[in-house]
Amino acid sequence: MSNRLADATSPYLLQHADNPVDWRPWGEEAFAEARRRDVPVLLSVGYAACHWCHVMAHESFEDPATAERMNDGFVNVKVDREERPDVDAVYMEAVQAMTGQGGWPMTAFLTPDGAPFYCGTYFPRDHFNRLLEAVARVWREERDGVLDQGRRVVDALAAPRTLGEGQLPGAEEAAAAVEGLARDFDARRGGFGGAPKFPPSMLFTFLLAHHRRTGDERALLMARTTAEAMARGGIHDQIGGGFARYSVDADWTVPHFEKMLYDNALLLRAYLRLWRETGDVLARRTALGIADWMVTDLLTSEGGFASALDADSEGEEGRYYVWSPAELERVLGPEDGAWAAGVFGVTDEGTFEHGTSVLRLPEDPDDPERFERVRRALLAERARRVPPARDDKVVAAWNGLAVAALAEAGALLDRPDLVERARTAARLLADLHMDGGRIARTSRDGAVGASAGVLEDYADAAEGFLALFSVTGEQEWTAAAGRLLDTVLDRFTDASGAFYDTADDAEALINRPQDPTDNAVPSGRFAAAGALLTYSGLTGSQRHRRAAESALGPVVPLAAKAPRFAGWGLAVTETLLSGPLEVAVVGPGGEGAEITRELHRTALMTAPFGTAVAPGDGGAPDDPEDAPVPLLAGRPLIGGGAAAYVCRGFTCDLPVRDAVSLQERLTP
Repeated sequence: MSNRLADATSPYLLQHADNPVDWRPWGEEAFAEARRRDVPVLLSVGYAACHWCHVMAHESFEDPATAERMNDGFVNVKVDREERPDVDAVYMEAVQAMTGQGGWPMTAFLTPDGAPFYCGTYFPRDHFNRLLEAVARVWREERDGVLDQGRRVVDALAAPRTLGEGQLPGAEEAAAAVEGLARDFDARRGGFGGAPKFPPSMLFTFLLAHHRRTGDERALLMARTTAEAMARGGIHDQIGGGFARYSVDADWTVPHFEKMLYDNALLLRAYLRLWRETGDVLARRTALGIADWMVTDLLTSEGGFASALDADSEGEEGRYYVWSPAELERVLGPEDGAWAAGVFGVTDEGTFEHGTSVLRLPEDPDDPERFERVRRALLAERARRVPPARDDKVVAAWNGLAVAALAEAGALLDRPDLVERARTAARLLADLHMDGGRIARTSRDGAVGASAGVLEDYADAAEGFLALFSVTGEQEWTAAAGRLLDTVLDRFTDASGAFYDTADDAEALINRPQDPTDNAVPSGRFAAAGALLTYSGLTGSQRHRRAAESALGPVVPLAAKAPRFAGWGLAVTETLLSGPLEVAVVGPGGEGAEITRELHRTALMTAPFGTAVAPGDGGAPDDPEDAPVPLLAGRPLIGGGAAAYVCRGFTCDLPVRDAVSLQERLTP
């Protein structure tokens, strides 16, 4: 028997469609039913690749006795946090306020008006059943206290907060952030803080940009040490490419095995930038592996990228990825099996569970050809295993990150196929998700979802479009980004310059979410700052420039107190401190295109993070008002040949005609 989730498009909700729990999707209908029955709402929030969500589902939501208790005492609502990040953000703030921590699955008990009065995360079945009984009893016998608690929580969440409005971060904040990160840095193992350790992709970008501007060797050391430790650790899939969500230990050995699109898109750009800045061979190889994994394992039939791969397969976490010495010998033979065990750190004791090990690569093997042969054999054998489930919904924000990463990877690594993948995904966003200047958050199987885009969807999709333009010169992508960013300014900000995570005409929740901090992905606010700044560099729009600077206000308090939660904002701050620069590259196609391509690639390889790069054919109109990309207006070919113009605020140096001169102009 199916419940009310049977018609959902979310893979996570569909996982629960056959539970004996009478689940309802989020919506007014559920709250109206709670008012009619005079019972609380039990809100359960998770996502398809969440291991502990699966555990709680198996223990409690599939158990008939527990389900009966839930159905008798509550209206039960299931939410996919990836589909409704606004709902997740509002109630996760309540969870953190009540318990001091958060996580998924999120479990919250609400009044029929949506006010949370008791919250938590994962509960084992016995504990959960006792909790259900206790909450139902308190609701019946101590109703006034419950309602008062809910009102106090709502009032606390709605209290005005200072987010650094009116402040513009500068060199002092960037330096303070580096000092704070240095105090948290694990010099021996890389990363920041202790276990668990998450990939600090946004901090990589900031630290590399800071090193480039200032020459601060500590910044480069922190980024490079962490990047190498991660690339050689178990968090990195050594035979298939891509990274897991996080490491449960401080050594990057044992991952939480789910693999997310957003992590890998961000890490692809970070490793590309590390290779670009240092020539690091491991960084280049790691970036290529990420890009190929994204295309191989996450590409959907519509040309977008799926959200995630599950941590579990055949009911066990990590089973798809781990190996024993005996398995290696069976697949590779005694000689190669023993050699592979040494190369990948596979031991009889194991580094994971039941005598199995997660593959690591402590150092490069001395026989690359043998390594590649062994890697391919293990990958082929692994393909015979039952793979983890895939959450194949397309999320606009994360596909925007993927478009940017793959476009840059294709251009810098001479992989035009990756640029084409980026273009196809961008086309899906523009044609399916977008309607004018509005964007829907999700689609699946070519059908757009009902969830409205949040700030990160607008900002990250715009970022992807702008990166694709900088690689291809196709001006339609700048126009698409402009439509999204105009909506950001019209619908996601207020008169004070504050940014919100939901539009002013979005569904009203108990609080309008407004989180400026980076977490697994750049905050919507900091992502908007970067896209707005790039767009202003291409178009000369001072409205977008002012909005970008306003969006960076929270960097000022965060840089000193919590820089690990402001990496993208700090990286965009470095863009401001480096100029920001604009580079127009104009040149003929056809026979004369070789120098044009060389100048264009030099600009992409050499310019500081966030530089607005505009390639064109020199045929743009003289009047900037008539140009789709005004930075290209009035940039003639020099003697009929290619030229590059390096500009700050549309004030340009004399054009250069060769890659060496351009590199000198762009290098501090």
